[in-house]
Amino acid sequence: MKDLSEILIIAREVAWGASKLLGSYYHGTALAPDLDIKYKDNEPVTVADIAVSEYILSQLKAALGEADFGYISEETYKSQQEKNPHEWVWIIDPLDGTKDFINKTGEYAIHIALIQGTQPILAVVAIPETQTLYYAIRGGGTFRETATGSVAVRVNCTKNIQDLILVVSRSHRNDRLEYLLQHLPCQNQKAIGSVGCKIAAIIEQQADVYISLSGKSAPKDWDMAAPELILTEAGGQFTHCDCTPLAYNTGDIHQWGDLLASNRHHQVLCREATKILTQFPNHSSGVD
Repeated sequence: MKDLSEILIIAREVAWGASKLLGSYYHGTALAPDLDIKYKDNEPVTVADIAVSEYILSQLKAALGEADFGYISEETYKSQQEKNPHEWVWIIDPLDGTKDFINKTGEYAIHIALIQGTQPILAVVAIPETQTLYYAIRGGGTFRETATGSVAVRVNCTKNIQDLILVVSRSHRNDRLEYLLQHLPCQNQKAIGSVGCKIAAIIEQQADVYISLSGKSAPKDWDMAAPELILTEAGGQFTHCDCTPLAYNTGDIHQWGDLLASNRHHQVLCREATKILTQFPNHSSGVD
């Protein structure tokens, strides 16, 4: 098997190609630009999702094969699928933020993560509209790559807890989340689509905290794996609200529970969120 630095070069090249392809659908310059929107599990799926998924899978498999690696993509995953038996598994979201893609907010991303066991070891998050990649290898830091090259990036928050900015979703909102947001010590909010774009905003010091609460549904492995690693390698934290780590390829593709990503005051925020949620008067909930 190639070493991780060689694999990262391949993953970055694939992400740039996928970013160009996805951008062609967004801007209507693809050969067949009609998005042909359908719905899967009440979430929109476009031909762009499928085309980019096929591109990423074909490119990675051609370069790395299937003997050493398993592959999980949002668009090829079958419900109730068992844990992938490989130690090394690629987890791919070809289009994170489909609603924002359709609504032309520009806030959509591509997630490519390599999992060893249950933890992300390598990740790339591509944001086509800013022509930016964020990439990381565990223990090696996070880098931002543009046409002019790569630079190391690191979170740097000196704010007091009450001045932190929460990055929130435009579409996935529910009463339980609203209750939590109303009672946290930090009340500044910024709406951004796509988990990848939200985490990039934290890395770029445009926001400080992201919270995801599951209920009847939950985010999936491909929503969180790549964003988690680029944040933690930039010095942030991304855990359950009890500070336990996220785990991937466990046999359940859902990321159930209350998740919190931050660049500072992480343990205090987790304690506050847990305390507030125990006081929520109506235990109906959802996912952000």
